[in-house]
Amino acid sequence: MPLFLHSADWQIGKPYARVHDPDKRARLRQVRLDAIDRIGAAARTHGAGFLVVAGDLFDSPTPSSSDVSAVCQAIGRLEIPVLVIPGNHDHGAPGSVWHGAFFQAERQRRAPNLQLLLERRPLELEQAVLLPCPLLRRTDAEDPCGWLRQLDWAALPAGKARILLAHGSVHGFGGADLDADEENPAAAVNRLQLEAGLLEQVDYVALGDWHGLKQVHAKGWYAGTPEPDRFPRSPDYQGGQVLLVQAERGAPPRVEPLPTGQLRWLPLRVHFGDDDDLARFEAQLEQLLGDALGQDLLLLEESGSLSLEGHRRYEALLERLEAQLLRLKRRGRCEEAPGESELAELTGRPGDPLIARVAAGLQADLLAAAASAAVANGTAASDGPGDPPTLIRRALGELHRCLQAAERG
Repeated sequence: MPLFLHSADWQIGKPYARVHDPDKRARLRQVRLDAIDRIGAAARTHGAGFLVVAGDLFDSPTPSSSDVSAVCQAIGRLEIPVLVIPGNHDHGAPGSVWHGAFFQAERQRRAPNLQLLLERRPLELEQAVLLPCPLLRRTDAEDPCGWLRQLDWAALPAGKARILLAHGSVHGFGGADLDADEENPAAAVNRLQLEAGLLEQVDYVALGDWHGLKQVHAKGWYAGTPEPDRFPRSPDYQGGQVLLVQAERGAPPRVEPLPTGQLRWLPLRVHFGDDDDLARFEAQLEQLLGDALGQDLLLLEESGSLSLEGHRRYEALLERLEAQLLRLKRRGRCEEAPGESELAELTGRPGDPLIARVAAGLQADLLAAAASAAVANGTAASDGPGDPPTLIRRALGELHRCLQAAERG
């Protein structure tokens, strides 16, 4: 019974364009490359005989020469056969990396254990038969598994496990289900038709394309990417692993996820009702992140409001988070709403009647706009960034800041 590892979606060379700090981008790219060594450690620990990579080893069909050399060297250190098919990011069309002289030379020099599967035909190994379904272009309207429907199954070795290797989405599950967001759009292409008749003939289906761990059939699994590269879209989303698989002809496979991820992609939701919530939020961050630097990425979904002083403290906290994290991604907004003492400071200025009149007028406008919005919506729903109550609160905040700056000056 072959014992092997199943991985996919390494996407070496991923640019992380939304991370603005070049040093942090470099850190993220290096961690993805280092995941290959962590896969190798898992192979040695568990005695895996070979590794299959179900597409998207590179993030592009034309990666840099330095990425090609680094990948080949890392694969060469694995010391077990590594069998790879192209995916949609690193497809196998003419002109892609796989056909280049530089890749061929680096593979021969640094990674003689790397075998690229560009042909859709059975490959017999010592203990198994691989059935590769490579993507030969970025988007394929035809089923990459279609060639298997003309295969003479009786001609295959009777006692060897049959491992189907493919990259794409399957019926009932695909990128649009959980994995798509504004940074990772879904695409209804590269559909794999894995009907019951085909599945009866194989013993394990090693899939790539979705970046989280997912079992889609008794015999079929997405391994996900070995180093997470996005924030989870659901509570059961799991990224950062490789699958240890034991397959046997005519028997259900045994599959065990092994952790390989190093960085944490953390979602956190916070609502501010008053300034006391800010202290609770700081305590929550301390428990979640500690004082680790450059280990985490945080998706912060924020809502509610703080006083002007509370909002200044909040912005200072976010600045510290930006420095500590590899990335801080924000959704929503925490508004600034002057507290009672801050409003009194603006409206109760006998020595500055113009400022007091402007502040009192803005306060009256705020009450009227909020009441009007509540009547129109039938509820006291939170304001949008361009709604009158929001704009008026910002105006009061700017007025307060100008006064403080003038007094300090």
